[in-house]
Amino acid sequence: MPAFAIPDAELDAVVSYLEVLRSPATDHPTPGDAVAGERFFTGEGHCTRCHMVRGRGGILGPDLSNLARERRTPQIDHALREPGTSRSFRALSLRMRDGAALRGIAKYETPFDLGVVDLDGKFHSIPRPQVAEVTWERSLMPKMQASTEEMQNLMAYLTRLIVDRSPGATFRGHDAIGEGLTFEDIARPKAGEWPTYHGHLSGNRHSSLDQINTNNIARLAPAWTFPVPGAHGALQVTPLVVDGLMYVTAVNAVWALDARTGGEVWHYSRPRTPELVGDAAGGINRGVAVAGDRVFMETDHAHVIALHRIGGQLLWDVEMADHRLHYGGTSAPLVINDLVIAGVSGGDEGNRGFIDAYKASTGERVWRFWTVPAQGEPLSDTWVGKALEHPCASTWLTGTYDPDAQLLYWPTGNPCPDYNGDERKGNNLYSNSVVALEPTTGTLKWYFQFTPHDLHDWDATETPLLADVDFRGRPRKLLLHGDRNGFFYVLDRLTGEFLLAEPFVRNLTWATGIGRDGRPLLASGQAPTSEGTRACPSEAGATNWPSTAFSPATGFFYLMAEESCSIFTKNAQWWKRGESFYGGGTRHSPGDVSVKYLRALDVQTGKVAWEIPNVGGGILASGLMSTAGGLVFYGDSAGGALVAADAQTGKLLWHFNTGQSWKSSPMTYAIDGTQFIGIAAGSTIMTFALR
Repeated sequence: MPAFAIPDAELDAVVSYLEVLRSPATDHPTPGDAVAGERFFTGEGHCTRCHMVRGRGGILGPDLSNLARERRTPQIDHALREPGTSRSFRALSLRMRDGAALRGIAKYETPFDLGVVDLDGKFHSIPRPQVAEVTWERSLMPKMQASTEEMQNLMAYLTRLIVDRSPGATFRGHDAIGEGLTFEDIARPKAGEWPTYHGHLSGNRHSSLDQINTNNIARLAPAWTFPVPGAHGALQVTPLVVDGLMYVTAVNAVWALDARTGGEVWHYSRPRTPELVGDAAGGINRGVAVAGDRVFMETDHAHVIALHRIGGQLLWDVEMADHRLHYGGTSAPLVINDLVIAGVSGGDEGNRGFIDAYKASTGERVWRFWTVPAQGEPLSDTWVGKALEHPCASTWLTGTYDPDAQLLYWPTGNPCPDYNGDERKGNNLYSNSVVALEPTTGTLKWYFQFTPHDLHDWDATETPLLADVDFRGRPRKLLLHGDRNGFFYVLDRLTGEFLLAEPFVRNLTWATGIGRDGRPLLASGQAPTSEGTRACPSEAGATNWPSTAFSPATGFFYLMAEESCSIFTKNAQWWKRGESFYGGGTRHSPGDVSVKYLRALDVQTGKVAWEIPNVGGGILASGLMSTAGGLVFYGDSAGGALVAADAQTGKLLWHFNTGQSWKSSPMTYAIDGTQFIGIAAGSTIMTFALR
């Protein structure tokens, strides 16, 4: 190739032109009136019918919020003049064998199925045999009809569209929450749907579905699987299913799947945040909440975000707290009416726990409930010493709600430092508690503390399960709670009245029982020392956060239990930025062997009705679910099997070896008359149905 024989000035112009061709539009925005271009985009250009920018607009075309970074200027100009399509937004028309017609956007396609969003924004899962003819269209977008000036201004606007991707960046939503899942649908779910983390606002993972039952469980077989891309370790998510779509998460990522087939409908993700501390640094996320046209999720760096439920576009993004102060987000939010309720992680890292409520429409914060008082506030005298500066009591597990009583129940974590109470003498309220709040204001109605002045890292972040039971001869509205400290509690959920507490493990040395006032009767010599003290349960607890269930048919409360002990030590280590704040540690107790069980507790007495040992190794990390089919589903921690047992007797009826580890809880749903069992097995979403 010979050298160009052209003047330097012209050569510079050619180079500049080539640079424009290969650089993102934000580097060389088009001259013009960008404000006028925005008016045209949202007005007579009708662009927002299909496209969204910063949470405002339609879902039938790509989100253009970051267009100037994602496309070059010539590409944007060409797309306006000669509209095409991307793989996720291919337009099509269908003629069905029953004579019906459908037009919309294909979200996924296989030889066996189609996933389509119609022009009204509704998702359809279509088996191929039902389709008579498919007609693919070039694009739903017509060629741009605009004057030269309008086109110039529109290009000026589009070539300046960028999103701030820095960790602390936020933006508020603009639009009212759209049609879709109503709060009535959440409070009283439609048959076959699983619209919240626990399936029910009560926190009771008991399903009324009974197609899969004790008589046919042997026919249960895998239906479909979805390996979650980029998942780090075993997922902790519980899938949600609403209107035929399943929502699953990994850290900072959400997938919407066809709940019938597992086909991917959309995916949203953002980079993980560096230099986090605690659970958030481990890439933990337990799921989403859904309401109206939205999906709500916590990010690893303590933000709450709203996405469009059908399209996956980002609608708003708000910061709960500065992640540099050891805050994170790992739990699934909870929707109550028009509010999104969220808690924070960082419960061993010396932050100050709280529960927040945000407007579902805009992300505006409505109230905050601190789980620990500030110095000088009421109850600060339950924290004697300087630990009140870094108290913890975080809120990293999803709470529950009674829509009739209009009370929100949320569990809280341990105080800090975990193992050394020298600088936090007193009860350390509201750590290791359940708090009952009025949901519109966050006002405290009552609280109950399970482990005052905890010295063993026994968070109360186990589900506060709500059940209506004939208890001791009269109808009662109860709160059932299996605590990490080894005791099963029954409370009146309207008043917080203590009704019953019984140990559900045999290895329990720290207390001799629970008094009539609900407070533990402490055993001597159980506090951590510098040399080490053997205490039971272990720091992992007699149970932990994985889900529990109550069956109205059997009257049993089901939970995963562990018989274990640890050696607890304390030291004078103080809080440092970037480190956990344990004030001690734990180690294995020589001669003690940990044994794990699924246990059924009689709610009337708190006694163990039956148990199933989990033989072998593994960690205590599976939750469980009961069903009207007379079954209890759980993950065997030793062999990686999904197991079904008889809910009345504990007899093992079925298992499937997944070869995966468990850090999740099962759920169930129904599509087109077929009941599915769903669970995150390792880094894969697995579903099962009768064959």
